[in-house]
Amino acid sequence: MNTFGFFSLGLIGGSIALAIKQINPHAKIIAYARRQETLDEALAAGAIDEGTTEIDNRFHDCDMIFLCAPVAVNNRFLEQLKPIISEKTIITDVGSVKGSIHETVERLGLTTNFIGGHPMTGSEKTGFANANPLILENAYYILTPTEDVPKDAVAEYYSLVKKTGAIPLILKHKEHDYVTAAISHVPHLVAAALANLVHDHDSEECTMKLIAAGGFKDITRIASSSPDMWESICMSNTENIADLLDDYIRSLQDISTAVRAKQSGYTYDLFKASKEYRDSFADAPKGPIKKIYACYIDIPDEAGSLAAIATLLAKADISIKNIGIVNNREFEEGVLRVEFYEEAALAEAVSLLQSLSYAVYQRK
Repeated sequence: MNTFGFFSLGLIGGSIALAIKQINPHAKIIAYARRQETLDEALAAGAIDEGTTEIDNRFHDCDMIFLCAPVAVNNRFLEQLKPIISEKTIITDVGSVKGSIHETVERLGLTTNFIGGHPMTGSEKTGFANANPLILENAYYILTPTEDVPKDAVAEYYSLVKKTGAIPLILKHKEHDYVTAAISHVPHLVAAALANLVHDHDSEECTMKLIAAGGFKDITRIASSSPDMWESICMSNTENIADLLDDYIRSLQDISTAVRAKQSGYTYDLFKASKEYRDSFADAPKGPIKKIYACYIDIPDEAGSLAAIATLLAKADISIKNIGIVNNREFEEGVLRVEFYEEAALAEAVSLLQSLSYAVYQRK
């Protein structure tokens, strides 16, 4: 594959385009975007070779086209692309729900041209300005090919994903939607509900918010995700989400009954089973809920201690995403929390600080 088309160049689309350019600098990339400013930015960054605000025959010769807009918009793109693409063109998407687009592909008779895609990564930041090919590294990238698409096209896409540093995995699209509902969509709803629970029960002085510790912040972190995006996901994967939520609600009701009755051993078994399962998770790959790269450092309670750490890391060219004192240490290992953009930066920082006799801690 040497010619690629991109429809929408946000965080994910831009990151994939940049990754393809790194793998194959001679690849030709043509992009469509609604805003000329986005195309100009991508051209200046070397992510694309040609940009357009029109959907026309210049996409006919593309070997592969990435649809990187919300699901409903991607479905409209498919309708516009059907009379334009060649027989050899493979179309893919980057959506986190696959049912709707596969239904559209079936309806339009594009099953020989489509392989669904879902790079399970992202950032709290959006737009091409934040695109970075590194966000694909060690991320699961799920492919959902149709029954009719050529096997060699699937193999070529699989190979491309591996070259970006991501981890390709092939699933049926219905299985994909059920799995992601369980490990991504329902957890986002749970986090949002828990954050709102505390908000609704807090005092006028906001005492709960003031002393919220690491455990609460960890479990509700994903409640900060985009309301627009998650509304769209919930409306697209409704049956799977609702079924799993019903099971989760029943489990919470069982827990509530056992706790109210002070049922001896129930919560111990609950925590023991969940700990064993959680501890069995592989640590390296990124899933749909993005991993945080952070460490905790014991520092003396005196002026200049935080600045000293920041200066040491800056001199070593280690970029810091966030740094701050932990006021409530109920679940924290150190008083200073430092967060990094990448796993390699975290490892380098830990090694440097430990070599200078700082007590540094990491969480699983």
